[in-house]
Amino acid sequence: MSRIGRAPIAVPPGVELKLEGGVLTVKGPKGTLTQAIHPAMELDITPGEVNVKRPSELKLHKSLHGLTRSLVHNMVVGVTDGFKKELDINGVGYRVAKEGKKLVMNLGYSHQVIMEEIEGISIEAPSQNKIIISGIDKQLVGQFAADVRKKRPPEPYKGKGIKYADEVIRRKEGKTGAK
Repeated sequence: MSRIGRAPIAVPPGVELKLEGGVLTVKGPKGTLTQAIHPAMELDITPGEVNVKRPSELKLHKSLHGLTRSLVHNMVVGVTDGFKKELDINGVGYRVAKEGKKLVMNLGYSHQVIMEEIEGISIEAPSQNKIIISGIDKQLVGQFAADVRKKRPPEPYKGKGIKYADEVIRRKEGKTGAK
């Protein structure tokens, strides 16, 4: 039995789950999320908790068991608390600013890098070298943070670039003058 799949999902008060035609809708104080659930997986929705059950011990059903439980749990957490990713910018002259719904970044290129805020995500730039990306959809928040980081990934010699706040950059030693 999947350890992740068999764990019940606690549903806090104020969160409403509805399963119709293989599509799960979760409504909460922060918003609404929908997710298609594989037809083989069974959701046992009771007041206060949700259990995910699988029909057999097939490899496909075993792998879908934990996945489905994780997706439902992330939806419940998203509509109650939300998700947040913090990015740090290191480098001389590297800075970030928020202009309306656009994130404007100076990353050492000859031009500014501009990223448009997408629906379901909010971007904050509390300082010139910090970006906070938040939203209710974990996948959307993580993907947008990865796209921002991809604009200038951290390099191993000086550590310049965009990195996650909790990421540790493995530093390399520079060249030594051989005579």
